[in-house]
Amino acid sequence: MTSMILLGTRKGTVLLDRGASAWRPRPIEHAGIPVCYAARDPRDGTLWASLDHGHWGPKLSRSRDGGASWEDLSSLKYPAGARYIVKYLPTPDFDPAAPAAQPEYRDATVYKIWTLAFGNAEQPGRLYAGTIPGGLFVSDDGGDTWELNRPLWNHDSRGGDLFAGEATHENRWFGTPASVDYGVFEPGIHSIVVDPRDGRRLLVAASSAGVLRSTDGGLSWAGSNQGMLNDYLPDPRAEWGHDPHFVAACAAQPERIWQQNHCGIFHSEDGAANWSRVSRAEAGAHFGFPIAADAVDGRTAWVVPARADSQRMAIGGGLFVARTEDAGRTWTELRKGLPQEHSYDIVLRHALDASGNCLCFGTSTGNVYLSEDRGDSWRCLGNNFPPVYSVRFG
Repeated sequence: MTSMILLGTRKGTVLLDRGASAWRPRPIEHAGIPVCYAARDPRDGTLWASLDHGHWGPKLSRSRDGGASWEDLSSLKYPAGARYIVKYLPTPDFDPAAPAAQPEYRDATVYKIWTLAFGNAEQPGRLYAGTIPGGLFVSDDGGDTWELNRPLWNHDSRGGDLFAGEATHENRWFGTPASVDYGVFEPGIHSIVVDPRDGRRLLVAASSAGVLRSTDGGLSWAGSNQGMLNDYLPDPRAEWGHDPHFVAACAAQPERIWQQNHCGIFHSEDGAANWSRVSRAEAGAHFGFPIAADAVDGRTAWVVPARADSQRMAIGGGLFVARTEDAGRTWTELRKGLPQEHSYDIVLRHALDASGNCLCFGTSTGNVYLSEDRGDSWRCLGNNFPPVYSVRFG
């Protein structure tokens, strides 16, 4: 049974501990600093927080004593010569199918450490970090040092090896609005999935590019977007330009993978080789940001739907979680204990998690809800937290 919940919030890291009769929040850590993501390494219990410090820039912070003390680490840095091709914020006359003009290059710097992931049980020191502008960093010494994964950075879909000179391919990675706060419109890696059976098998998802997978520990990468649909592209089935919001896999059946996408909910039964859209725009469960997969049954997943991209709030003023137990053929709306009037909550991509029969999510309005019966009923753990960016069980 899980005994800790970690919240990454707009104003710091909040740890909640399970007591005899209630969950109790500790005093906030990293007070006043936005925390993009906070999680516990299941292999050794180390707690991690990704800080988005307005003055010092992005940093990682870790605790090896359960949160009693924290140490900030040196920031991840791109190596000298790391460049990428600039993509601009789409405008009404933007045509992603138009031939690329002469590429404009920018030297890479870390704007945000958007997510963290941990190697499997056979990789005790391995950690991953996904950043804006679309870099995957790897550590093999427990986070003391980090190195950019160059095969992904130099992938043909991004223009090729720009360390070596001019672009040799067209850049197919577009930007994410999550980067606009930094004065840029660049892609970002927000999802990293490590196969618990084989640490060489990796998935990453980037906004707005799509999903890529590696079967050799990151030495090579291939696009993995077959079956995905982007309703906003001239060719909805294009290989690149997709906008996954979050990707999660079933731990016991890692070939079953779930994706909450800008254009619906997608499911794969073959390790992301092929995707099927399992939602409809006219149904309740369709648009949203987070998705959580059951750890045992890969046919079961949960999402927290939103009304639409243009109206990011609860559908009809009532907050609910949708659950499928048949790989997306049907969805059940779970509302018991959640506000059903005047709710304007939105749940961001990292702010929903599942552990056994427990689920927890936090909202951009500072509300945190917990279910201990697989979503059938919910109770509020607090209404006055800072805006919640991530929720993870410890």
